[in-house]
Amino acid sequence: MPKITVDGKLIDCKERQMVLQACQDAGYKLPSYCYHPGLSIPASCRICLVEVEGIPKLVPSCQTPVRDGMVVHSRSPKAVASQKQVMEYLLINHPLDCPVCDQAGECSLQDYSYEYGRSQSRFEEDKAKKPKKDVGDNIYLYSDRCIMCTRCVRFTREVSGTSELYVDGRGYREEIDIFPGKPCNNKLAGNVVDLCPVGALLDKDFLFKQRVWLLKQTPSISPVDSGGENIFLEYNNGVVYRIKPRYNAEVNGWWISDDTRYSYKIIQNEKRLKSAFKKEHGSLTKTSTREAFDFAVAQLKSLAAQSSGSLYAMLSPMMACEEAFLLGSAIRAIDPEAVLILGPVPSAEEDDIFRHSLTGQQTFVIKAEKVPNAEGIRRVISQLGGPSANYNELISGNNPLLKNLKGGWIVGGYLSNWIKGALPAALATGFRVVQDILPTTLSESADVVLPGAAWAEKDGCWENYAGKIQPFAAAIVPPEGITREGDLYLALLGRTGVYNAQAIRKEMGEPFAAVSLPTEHVQAPAMEFAEL
Repeated sequence: MPKITVDGKLIDCKERQMVLQACQDAGYKLPSYCYHPGLSIPASCRICLVEVEGIPKLVPSCQTPVRDGMVVHSRSPKAVASQKQVMEYLLINHPLDCPVCDQAGECSLQDYSYEYGRSQSRFEEDKAKKPKKDVGDNIYLYSDRCIMCTRCVRFTREVSGTSELYVDGRGYREEIDIFPGKPCNNKLAGNVVDLCPVGALLDKDFLFKQRVWLLKQTPSISPVDSGGENIFLEYNNGVVYRIKPRYNAEVNGWWISDDTRYSYKIIQNEKRLKSAFKKEHGSLTKTSTREAFDFAVAQLKSLAAQSSGSLYAMLSPMMACEEAFLLGSAIRAIDPEAVLILGPVPSAEEDDIFRHSLTGQQTFVIKAEKVPNAEGIRRVISQLGGPSANYNELISGNNPLLKNLKGGWIVGGYLSNWIKGALPAALATGFRVVQDILPTTLSESADVVLPGAAWAEKDGCWENYAGKIQPFAAAIVPPEGITREGDLYLALLGRTGVYNAQAIRKEMGEPFAAVSLPTEHVQAPAMEFAEL
């Protein structure tokens, strides 16, 4: 393993690694703009130039491979002078609009101007003015802020493979632009906003909504498909304002789909169920969660007392594995022969596969299965054993276990209306407790309706299509009137205390017991159902 010395510090490196990469891995900071570990290396911004003993000129650290014994100076007079010159050139035409820029607080140009720039500008001419452009349904381009790092251009060529963005012009007239009639609307387009090191590319949905230094981060998982993309939920005062990618080399790398990026909007959906309902005299009447819950439990126990195998629990692939385990256990405690049913698993026709526009190499996949935890629910049902079925069997009526059902607990939680067409015969009759986040034809005809918490409002874990079990954490508390599912299921089991996903995973045994969040996070508070 080669070793290099950077500013007097000895650093272990990997073979064929670049100097900048080695420094970043070792936690030693070198400035960079155009470099990104998921893209090609153009060495165009020149802010990372360093002095290497034995080489007569400054070299770009992002494009210079390490060799054993190499001695690098990033703070020598020659390197410092270069950094100041680069910063001066970048700021010549840059507008002084940090107070109104959405990137303020997480802007590399802003940070580096303090660390590596001059204290005063020597430029006395008029700054070049460039237009603001609408380059996609979700993206604005503020051209006068752009420093031409070309990260966005390289992304559309090397990751999405769609090549909508290009560099137009030369010199100070150089601009990022889109080809005529070809906006940047691919399914990964939002990543160019994350890639931009300054405030040039901005998300229309986040524009002027929140200062980034007010936002808190909680690690989570994408709810939109079975890929299991790792994300950060960024929120303030109980409101999620945006979703950002969280690096995971085995799953999504540095990127997320736009479906994932804007999935938080369901949390603030005006149609969300926020109160419980109980059917009285043929119509649903608003009631308290406690009253609706007690009524549901009494009715389910009455049906189970009449005949074994008459109850069912439909476990949604939007549920956390821990919630499915608790609900399945609770229904089986009431009726040992209760049928556990895997809920609908909506799917597109095929995966969306993205490839490098030149090499054809696969770079990203958006899975066709549009729920995050079908595999996890299958695993939980298998662990619990006993009678089981899936939604397709419910529709076809081919499974004999489904012919004697008289009541059950149905969980939704999907990001859109998941009941298409007429209700299956088994769901159209009998006593039904429906727990969901949005109203559906099923909830409108249910006997008891309980509002559910969105994934950002609770803890748990999901298993993706490849069998990787990944945890997620609650970022915010559910709206008033909504009790988290885990707390209800504990009450259904007759247990006290607050739902704790980590503790439940230990009850479930392997492979769930070994799953834990990799980073510290701010835990959204919970309240025991008995206290409500």
